Amino acid sequence: MTKLHVSTTINGDPYEFLCTPDETLLDVLRNRLGLTGAKEGCGTGDCGACSVTVNGRLVCSCLVLGAEADGAEVTTIEGMADGDELHPLQRHFIDGAALQCGVCTPGILVAAKALLEKNPDPSDEELRYWLAGNLCRCTGYDKIIRAVQAAAAEMRGA
Repeated sequence: MTKLHVSTTINGDPYEFLCTPDETLLDVLRNRLGLTGAKEGCGTGDCGACSVTVNGRLVCSCLVLGAEADGAEVTTIEGMADGDELHPLQRHFIDGAALQCGVCTPGILVAAKALLEKNPDPSDEELRYWLAGNLCRCTGYDKIIRAVQAAAAEMRGA
C-alpha cells in the first residue's frame, strides 16, 4: 500500500511521518511517533479515551486519518505539562483523586482543557455536557467535575 508523507506540528514540535491512507491518527501517534498518552478504548469514537485537538478542535483520534494531520496543529496529553510542571488540570486530578485506572484520563484532560480554553468558567451542567463524550468506567464523574472546576478556578485566578 502506498504511504503518504505527512508534515505536522504536534505539541508545538514539527513532525514528519509516513502513513498508509487508512491509518488513524491514533495509530500514528502511538505506533509511529511513540506518543502513547491517547488510548484506544473503543475505536469507534464513543469513549473519548483517544481525544486530542486538531487545529484547536476536539476530536477522537481513532476517527481521524493520520494523513488529515498534514499541515495541522495537533495537541495531545503529552503537550499539557510544561516540562516538569503539571498543568493545573493534571494537578487537580491527582490532588482530587479524579483518576483510577488511567485509560480515560488523558482524553478527559484534553477535553477539559479544550473546554476551559473556550469557556474559563463553565457551570457543572456545561462541563458535564462537554465531557459527555468521555466515558469513565472507574471513578464515576463527581471527582472529575470537582477537579476540573477547581483547576478552572485556579486558572481564572479565583
